[in-house]
Amino acid sequence: MSSLTTEEKERLFNDWKEYPMRKPRIAKVVVNMGVGRSGEILVRARTVLESLTSQTPIDLTAKQTIRDFGIRKNEPIACKVTLRDRKARIFLEKAITAVDNQIVRSSFDKFGNFSFGIKEHIDIPGTQYDPDLGIFGMDVCVSFERPGYRIARRRRQRCSVPTRHKLTKTEVRLFIEKEFDVEIVEERRIKFF
Repeated sequence: MSSLTTEEKERLFNDWKEYPMRKPRIAKVVVNMGVGRSGEILVRARTVLESLTSQTPIDLTAKQTIRDFGIRKNEPIACKVTLRDRKARIFLEKAITAVDNQIVRSSFDKFGNFSFGIKEHIDIPGTQYDPDLGIFGMDVCVSFERPGYRIARRRRQRCSVPTRHKLTKTEVRLFIEKEFDVEIVEERRIKFF
């Protein structure tokens, strides 16, 4: 469903082979579980997130007080995990399978990063339902970069990434379609059993 012709796609693939510094890669995958309140439910969400990612989650706190929902400022109400390298790729493959290998076109930003939600964590392959923990939903945010983006993060002689080296939506969509066998759709079709 991308706007590129077959010839343009082939040219882009050949460009990635010839110039490895141009090929996109996963920078990080951030998995966020917002439960809305602290206490035992947040502990259960942390346990689920740790079992899915094999990494210890950190708590996120409320930015403001909302009396109607019983939320106080600086109260922990969510948890998240940041995955990189191999762990990020493995988790992303499972998470994409949970959404039937479909990503909505509007989920991509102008630099090719995208996000999607999973309504129930038991949709992820290899996950068993535990009645003591319950069922949680999550947001998955995926960031992409090219080799060489380090110049924007290093301590000494930091500079910005030139526009010609930044990723575009089209490049990331094509990369995702090829590497993860994902279908980019206008609207996600939900399967009913």
